[in-house]
Amino acid sequence: MTAADVPGVLALERELFPHDAWPERFFYDELAQTELNVPAHRATHKYWVAESERDGAPAALLGYAGMMCVLPLADVQTLAVAPQAQGRGLGSRLLGLIEEEARRRGAEDLLLEVRGDNPGAQRLYLRSGFQQIHLRRSYYPDGGHALIMRKTLAEPAEAVGPVGSEQTSSGGTR
Repeated sequence: MTAADVPGVLALERELFPHDAWPERFFYDELAQTELNVPAHRATHKYWVAESERDGAPAALLGYAGMMCVLPLADVQTLAVAPQAQGRGLGSRLLGLIEEEARRRGAEDLLLEVRGDNPGAQRLYLRSGFQQIHLRRSYYPDGGHALIMRKTLAEPAEAVGPVGSEQTSSGGTR
């Protein structure tokens, strides 16, 4: 996603999320923290747009997604699919891009908030391996609840036993 994409993204945002759409400034602020605007090693955000093509040129905005990664966590900042593109796997593909980038950056967990009254998005996240870990009541401006969900990306480090249980060279423990 670039600044040139923001007007179309904002229109879709307002269509899909009429009660809690991000203000235009949020998108520009988020893009200011991507590799397009800061050195790659300092970029904490990444955004994508999905567009249909006609004659090799972008024709219509189908969806967008964004993430933030401050190790050890990554966070799905936003994910949206236009109504005419829903049900075709685009949401899964966008979520896959976020997960792939989070793994590439070394994140251990991927977190997100989803509206409690958005069962379609909840199903997408559950199918993708997310688990609900918390409920934030009245999180959204209209009083809607948010489900906090997490997907573990990295296996936890092998547990270390208590002091004195180290394995000896003969295979036994002391």
